[in-house]
Amino acid sequence: MAREKKGRNANGRSSIYQSETDGGWHGWVTVGVKDNGKPDRRHVRGKDQDEVTRKVQELERSRDEGRVRKAGQRWTVESWLKHWLENIVAPPAITVNAYSAYDVAVRVHLIPGIGGHRLDKLQPEHLEKLYRKIMQQPTKMGPTTSAATAHQAHRTIRAALNVAVRRKHITSNPALEAKPPKVEEIDVEPYSVDQVKTLLMTALQQRNSARWAVALALGLRQGEALGLQWRDLDLEAGTLVVRRSRLRPKWKHGCTVPCGRKFGGHCPERVALRQETAPTKSRAGKRGIGLPDELIGLLKQHAAEQAQERLRAADLWQDTGYVFTTPTGAPLNPRSDWTEWKELLDAAGMRDARLHDARHTAATVLLLLGVPERTVMGIMGWSNTAMAARYQHVTAAIRRDVAERVGGLLWKPATTPKVDDEDGAAGVPIPAA
Repeated sequence: MAREKKGRNANGRSSIYQSETDGGWHGWVTVGVKDNGKPDRRHVRGKDQDEVTRKVQELERSRDEGRVRKAGQRWTVESWLKHWLENIVAPPAITVNAYSAYDVAVRVHLIPGIGGHRLDKLQPEHLEKLYRKIMQQPTKMGPTTSAATAHQAHRTIRAALNVAVRRKHITSNPALEAKPPKVEEIDVEPYSVDQVKTLLMTALQQRNSARWAVALALGLRQGEALGLQWRDLDLEAGTLVVRRSRLRPKWKHGCTVPCGRKFGGHCPERVALRQETAPTKSRAGKRGIGLPDELIGLLKQHAAEQAQERLRAADLWQDTGYVFTTPTGAPLNPRSDWTEWKELLDAAGMRDARLHDARHTAATVLLLLGVPERTVMGIMGWSNTAMAARYQHVTAAIRRDVAERVGGLLWKPATTPKVDDEDGAAGVPIPAA
């Protein structure tokens, strides 16, 4: 029999009733307010009053705990990721490089892999299957994609879904439950002091030789070194201030009539998609550094050589103000800089290493010199002490020094203490136990 209604419930109160038309039981729960200002009422139904009562109570608990999905647009993973990229994390909210990493993960991996799922239906298993698929994809650099690429996709979807949870578009983040691939830490072996000296001597035979002295002695990041301008240096006072980082150029076609070139960077009328530089990676990255006298001499010599290049280039010279430039004054491209680093290693007869390993080497030299950790953090531009453990490496020389100290403590012959005898004679050894 249909329940007789005795009046309306107060505003915001949940209601349970039996329909007079179909005989089913229904419940309505107010969980919030819609974007238009009207109450957001959610509906549940069941075969009897007890079932509907349980559903109403569950919905009320979810509302009170903040786990009810927000009313409005039914997002797909693709539509949410695009909205997140274009409206939430677009620069200047984050750095250009961080945005580029997110953009690649979204465009290349996440949208093609899971973009069709409804956002509130995405499961951890969907993500784990995607990670395995990414790692099985062939690449130009090797047979399969590295775990680091899959992990970047994981970090990206996790960050995007965290925002969706905070905005109540979903009630939980499945990326927090998904197991990401394990990324093996790269075992970096910094160059020894003698090897650094060899690299610096070899660099003197190349153009922009001071570039590598800055990397190996000061530990500047590639972008920081290439972003240096002469106004950042005071060679008389012997100081340098890191203010900006050179970005890798990105281009698009600017031709009205197709030029026939595949890549925008090869277009005769190419248009830049990003600025030349950006602020430093973090607040700690903006820092002042003292310059060794020898490095001051190299930079003065470099300034003189650049002045000669300016004369030779004549009208072709671009007065950009950068310390390290092309022969016509343009800022160096990070890709060309990487190639020159590899050529330097080959000319010096050194083992292959990443350009960023020069930064590890500089940090380890500071460790060898016994520079206090807080001072090292200021020089390297680190914002936390965890970076010191990551960049400073215990070299063979340090290990040998520790071994000698341990050996001297445990095996060095000790002087036998002596006491006076009963008759007052001195120098009687204490019997061994």
